Amino acid sequence: MQGIISISSSSEHLNRVIHGLFSNYSPPVWATLVAGVFVVVSLTLSMYLLFEHLSAYKNPEEQKFLIGVILMVPCYAVESFVSLVHPAVSVHIGILRDCYESFAMYCFGRYLVACLGGEERAILFMEREGRAASKMPLLEHGSEKGVVKHLFPMNYFLKPWKLGQWVYQVIKFGIVQYMIIKALTAISAVILEAFDVYCEGDFKWNCGYPYVAVVLNFSQSWALYCLVQFYAITKNELAHIKPLYKFLTFKSIVFLTWWQGVAIALLCSLGLFRSPIAEALQFKSSIQDFIICMEMGVASAVHLYVFPAKPYELMGERYTGAVAVLGDYVSADLPVDPEEVRDSERPTKLRLPQPDIDTKSGMTIRESVKDVFIGGGEYHS
Repeated sequence: MQGIISISSSSEHLNRVIHGLFSNYSPPVWATLVAGVFVVVSLTLSMYLLFEHLSAYKNPEEQKFLIGVILMVPCYAVESFVSLVHPAVSVHIGILRDCYESFAMYCFGRYLVACLGGEERAILFMEREGRAASKMPLLEHGSEKGVVKHLFPMNYFLKPWKLGQWVYQVIKFGIVQYMIIKALTAISAVILEAFDVYCEGDFKWNCGYPYVAVVLNFSQSWALYCLVQFYAITKNELAHIKPLYKFLTFKSIVFLTWWQGVAIALLCSLGLFRSPIAEALQFKSSIQDFIICMEMGVASAVHLYVFPAKPYELMGERYTGAVAVLGDYVSADLPVDPEEVRDSERPTKLRLPQPDIDTKSGMTIRESVKDVFIGGGEYHS
């Protein structure tokens, strides 16, 4: 009994010592100034880009999700700076940052779907690619066009996916599951921190941090893998938005910052992180926060070129998804026909034949929706 009391008192003493270290600690002045400069840069450039999109808010279906992605940089910067200045709240700040990261990943996926014309059009595109591949001769390797082949090492666990609605649902759930697991692990981290058993950055069997890190690693890796597969499927269809640069930028913020934190914690635990910055900042979380502040300053500048508002500024009136009758005149600088002006102001209606109606030629229309190609490079149903 006396041993239990002595262990309990020593544990309370250790907690008071750690709390005192956090309360009395303040980062070096040079670290605060450097991080503050990068935070101001990231806030200035991100707010500029945000107001550019709001002033040219002509395609809400795309831009509302794009704004969610853009706001990830200032959120990361502010939260990391607050955590750097006040290490005692680093766990709670990190949880908020991780939660917004999962929301930003969801926004990025929905932005790409919106660029395809919406969820229904994305599913129709995958189904069309799958049917086209099955009808092509084997000599033309058509069977590979409509099939998703997995990368190493996933090809040892998963069979190839044939494009269709099922593949879209798998990719969608792969992104959404990260939001759910991120929220659950965030709640778990708060509970474990309340009982002083979370131990952020410590890889010990009696701490909650390594178990949470493993779960989040698998969840995040699967979500990013689904995004990579979605890019591979739609890169030609999304060529007009230059998706490769957007994928690389977003993945570098989400994936690299996470693994960067895990790597710093692991190196510090092994005693291999002996840089002057690490010795000056003392805490593992402070090192991560300081680096993120600088990285977000660079990321905000990259966002100006990767997610520009210029394409939306060049659009005419607010985009509603209707057929643009005047599209050809805009590019050709020809006089506008008054008759077509009046036609363009009417709502577009398209009568589609029913699947069970046979034509005189004896053919049956198998699909209830046909894609109509309109000049200007867009598909409209």
